[in-house]
Amino acid sequence: MKLIIAILHDHDQDNVSHALTSNAFRVTTIASTGGFLRKGQTTMLVGVEDEQLEQALEVIRDNLSPAPSPDMKRATIFVVKVDQYTHF
Repeated sequence: MKLIIAILHDHDQDNVSHALTSNAFRVTTIASTGGFLRKGQTTMLVGVEDEQLEQALEVIRDNLSPAPSPDMKRATIFVVKVDQYTHF
């Protein structure tokens, strides 16, 4: 299992979240703030099985707004191996 931690611009949150849930992925969204420019960010947590990882990343990538300039990033994504998780 993998945990996707996606940090993206606030204006992309709605599209990405809707696209993920439409593709049967469960998403937890956390409001966050960028460090240097203090811009509004959204952090999304998405738990996926190993075989679903590429599909989830593609859904995220395809639903981000185009970057306004070549040096501006659309999102930062971390993929973390999950050894165990529990539902209560």
